[in-house]
Amino acid sequence: MELRRYWRIVRRRMWIVIVLLVASALSHLLFAPSRTVSYTAGMRFVVGLEPEQKPHVYTYDRYYTWMTAEYLIDDLSEVVKSQAFAQNVSALSGVNVPPDAIQGATASGKLHRILTINITWPHREQLEPISEAVAEALNDHVDEYFGQFGGAEAVIALIDPPQIQPVGPSLRQRIDLPLRLLLAGGFGIALTFFLDYIDDTIRHRQDLEELDLPILGEIPKERGLTSLWQRRPRP
Repeated sequence: MELRRYWRIVRRRMWIVIVLLVASALSHLLFAPSRTVSYTAGMRFVVGLEPEQKPHVYTYDRYYTWMTAEYLIDDLSEVVKSQAFAQNVSALSGVNVPPDAIQGATASGKLHRILTINITWPHREQLEPISEAVAEALNDHVDEYFGQFGGAEAVIALIDPPQIQPVGPSLRQRIDLPLRLLLAGGFGIALTFFLDYIDDTIRHRQDLEELDLPILGEIPKERGLTSLWQRRPRP
C-alpha cells in the first residue's frame, strides 16, 4: 500500500521529473566538450646488462648481473619521462614538436626486466616517427643516461614494436550522460515528495484518516470504457 501511495505522489507531478531529465540531456548535448580523437602507441623493451667477462672468477651465477638489470630498469622507467629523453626523441623523430609535448605524452611501466612505453598523440601521422625515435633514443643514447655503465654494457632490445591504435572514450566521458540523468531523476523525485509534503490539499481517503476526520462517503473515480458504458443513456 505504501508503494502505491508513493507512486501516486510521483505520478501527480511526473512532469517535473520529465522536465529535469530533458533539461539534463539537452545540457549534455549542448555544453559537453567534444571528444577529440587521439592515438596511442605501445611498445615493450627487454632491459639487461652484459655479464662481466672474468675468467676463473666465480660470478655468483650472474646474480649481480640480474640484480643490476632490476635497478637499471627502475631508473630507465623514470628516464623516459625526463626532459633530456624528450629532447632526444624530438631531434630523432624529425617532427616539429616541442620536447615538452613529447614528455607530457609519454608514460612508462615496468615488470621485472620488461619496460613498457606508451605514447598518446593527437595525430596518427606524427605518432609513428615519434615512436620509432623512442626506440632509437633508448638504444643509441643510453650511455648519456647511464654513464656509469657505458653504452656497450647496457642491453635494450625491442620485443614488441609500436602498435598504433585509436584511444576510446574515457570512463568519465562514458558515464557523464547516465550520471546526469540519474542525478536529475533523483532530484526530480525528491522535489515531488517535498511539494507533496507542503501541499495541504485533500485528495484521498487516507488524507482524512490521518487527520482523524469522519468520512461520510466517497465518490470513486471513473475510468476507462466501463465508466463510459455506464454513463451511456439506455433506451
